[in-house]
Amino acid sequence: MTTSAPDSTGYVQDHLDRGTDRIGLQIYPEPEGVAGAPVIVVHPAMGVPARYYRSFAAALRDAGLAVVVADLRGTGSSTPRASRASRYRYAELVDDVGAVLDALKPRLDGRTRVLLGHSLGGQAALLHTALAGGEGVDGLAMIAVGLPYWRVYPGVTGFGVLPMTQTIALTTAVLGVWPGWGFGGRQARGVIADWAFTARAGRFPLIDGVDPAPALRQLRTPLLAVSVEHDTYTPATTLDHLCQMLPGTTVSREYYTAAQAGHRMDHFTWARHAEPLARRIADFAAGLGARTSD
Repeated sequence: MTTSAPDSTGYVQDHLDRGTDRIGLQIYPEPEGVAGAPVIVVHPAMGVPARYYRSFAAALRDAGLAVVVADLRGTGSSTPRASRASRYRYAELVDDVGAVLDALKPRLDGRTRVLLGHSLGGQAALLHTALAGGEGVDGLAMIAVGLPYWRVYPGVTGFGVLPMTQTIALTTAVLGVWPGWGFGGRQARGVIADWAFTARAGRFPLIDGVDPAPALRQLRTPLLAVSVEHDTYTPATTLDHLCQMLPGTTVSREYYTAAQAGHRMDHFTWARHAEPLARRIADFAAGLGARTSD
């Protein structure tokens, strides 16, 4: 892992080599006055760079948490940018989550660690944790995450979701890469194909040839699952559908409202008005207890 000097925002920019790709890691300073603070590893939404979460990271630090934000492949400081040559899909994103944890091991040893995912990043964090049998992860926090199954959207919305997602997949297959036209940023065709499958089928695709459904049913890692008011991309029903796949774990199912935040929010802007949510995440991390072994 390579390291650069602290950024003007306070974080250190690291990079983790993953074959021909490099994953960008933004490592924030430890919270002041909190020895051995729980570590929150944030995995962003599709097409959203890690730097977008700077104010959220500040709120988490103010709540007494250590913070690392990892760019998804091809996004932000991760390189290269997605192209027709990119062959990765959900399986590689899931594997990246474990690689990031391995790279952060010196920082994580002996400390409570929570994987926090937003949208696609939440799916990757959840799948990694389930397929790894919960090893190395004390808690999961999923914010504005859902399985975008067209049948579970409220009202007639799903009848627009299905053609939209499948048209994006078809366009990507023809072009060899999704250019990011109005949605999701530039993406590898495998990622778009897997995402479109979830919208069509209501379940996850095979991950390296393995159906993740049994591992999800057996998951025991505590989960904080938070829907955001006015989120049209992953409304509460899509997260409810995902939580139904996790019968074995303790789910704290919550809703983050504009009244709590003091601002109107959507699928993305909650991260800029997250002080109350950061305190709730800190409470969730504290409730997991001290880590007994690594």
